[in-house]
Amino acid sequence: MLCRLIQILLVSLPFTSFVLGQERWFTTATYKNVNASIAADPHVHWDARTKQYWAYSTDGADEGWHFGIYTSPDLGIWRKLPGGAIKADASTSRLWADDWFWAPECYYNEQTGWYFLFYAGKMLNGTNVAKNFKFPDFEEASKVGVAVSRSPEGPFVNIDSRPIDYYPFDPDYNDVNLIMSPPYLVPPKSFAEGQKAPKGTYIPFIDPNVFFDYGEGGQLDGIYLFFSRNCYRNWIWDDKYGKYVEESNIYVVRLDEAWWWDGEAKTMPGVHSEFRNVNQGKVQNWQSRVNESFPGPDRMDGWISIISRSLQAQIWEDAHVFDYASSNGTKKDRRWSEGSTTVKHLDSSGRPVYFLTYSSNNFESVDYGVGYAFSTSVTGPYTKSDSNPILSQDASRSIYSTGHGSIVSVKQSNEFYYTYHARSSPVAPRSLYNARLFIDPDELYVGFGSNWGDMRIPSGVAPLKMEVNPSSSGYQVEVKSADGTSFNLDHPGNRVRVLVSGLQVEAQMQAEGLVNVNLMDARAKLGVNDTGVTFRYQRARYNSSEGWADVEQFQGAGNAKDAEYVQVIVRL
Repeated sequence: MLCRLIQILLVSLPFTSFVLGQERWFTTATYKNVNASIAADPHVHWDARTKQYWAYSTDGADEGWHFGIYTSPDLGIWRKLPGGAIKADASTSRLWADDWFWAPECYYNEQTGWYFLFYAGKMLNGTNVAKNFKFPDFEEASKVGVAVSRSPEGPFVNIDSRPIDYYPFDPDYNDVNLIMSPPYLVPPKSFAEGQKAPKGTYIPFIDPNVFFDYGEGGQLDGIYLFFSRNCYRNWIWDDKYGKYVEESNIYVVRLDEAWWWDGEAKTMPGVHSEFRNVNQGKVQNWQSRVNESFPGPDRMDGWISIISRSLQAQIWEDAHVFDYASSNGTKKDRRWSEGSTTVKHLDSSGRPVYFLTYSSNNFESVDYGVGYAFSTSVTGPYTKSDSNPILSQDASRSIYSTGHGSIVSVKQSNEFYYTYHARSSPVAPRSLYNARLFIDPDELYVGFGSNWGDMRIPSGVAPLKMEVNPSSSGYQVEVKSADGTSFNLDHPGNRVRVLVSGLQVEAQMQAEGLVNVNLMDARAKLGVNDTGVTFRYQRARYNSSEGWADVEQFQGAGNAKDAEYVQVIVRL
């Protein structure tokens, strides 16, 4: 019934170009932001070993797992992996957290072959909470942990059944919670009253982002952890509004490096010696425990403030400072700065410029969005851009809740994308979205390309190749990138079309690229000059009324007339 396959290499239109050696490929392949991949707080990186992009998300894991994992050859067509990153089993995974498993980020050490997954979690056990925050009833006992694996798909196992070796402490904070009443929604009425509260608090934190600061010669000058201090237990007096507002801030601390170079991945990351215990003794008469039943922490580590209202105020970040009144007393007045990512570029004079993106406000707010700040030093001070927010919701395009993403280097090049979460409606789940990211260190500029419409795929994906093989229940179709990585044909952003004499043949796409072709329909449409049935690769258009687009490609500038479809013709 069938026999020989003619395999045709192809794809492209003059939209995106790729270079292989000295040859340049041009492709018409595009993608659109569709909410097919449920994901919140995504972190994405290019993995040279597996030759694809890997996304790690707060959401998306199967039952019994933490953190969803997705892969893609082009940042547009994603494949969800079964399970998740960390198995939700305390003994197997050495779990230390009980709740709030948030914001995973994965880093690969090429020399040791280990993948490190940083993430935030919250402890509920009173004894464990007291060991880290002094008070056993500390509500938001959030910290950061690290799990490791030899594979980017996991499973990841915690280095130890405890968070990283870091105890950030704020010696100057007046802990007004100690003079408030449950449920701690109403802070002191005046600044003077708040100043009567005892000094000092341990800092809960989330949203880890690890930055490896490499020098001009390629040497590692330092490893830094950027993180977000929880709003909880951080009531800040606001002179403008004449009241206390509970706010989250972005901080940075330098980490030691022993964990990064440990070939067995058994060393827990810890704070660098220049920050270790530097706040010890700064609070008079400090008691490290509430009673003998709950021993508290002995260390008081340091940190550097990067993003906060006290450093630089911007009005767009104030969307929730009146939530207590608007919610009839059910919510706190708050201000959020979270989900940061840091990159470094050199300006035209060779001087480093550090850019940090961050999200402000709650993701359910119409004012939720992304801003950025810049500095000539990794530890600041940072200056917020006057253009903030640079990414926000666009209800006219049905794009809501845009924020908490990661800066993605295309195949470790100077081409960047920002992969973030967004929603297609105010009640839809958060999903993976992309936008091209442009950075100009001379102009201290960060900006986005379009995040709607038919968008160009990143460099290095073409030329695409299709393979078709007969099976007992149809034809097995596989479309691969230039690196040989398969596209997920179950994803709604792409499909295979079956044609005879230019006419579409009745066919059904099954799971995992299996195409069931109506051979009677195919033979009925077969012309005398036809060589067989054509399987052609297509991408979905942003405007559904425009249908699907056949993907074409050609090699060499000026050769658009030689563009070919990504297709295979199978003889009947």
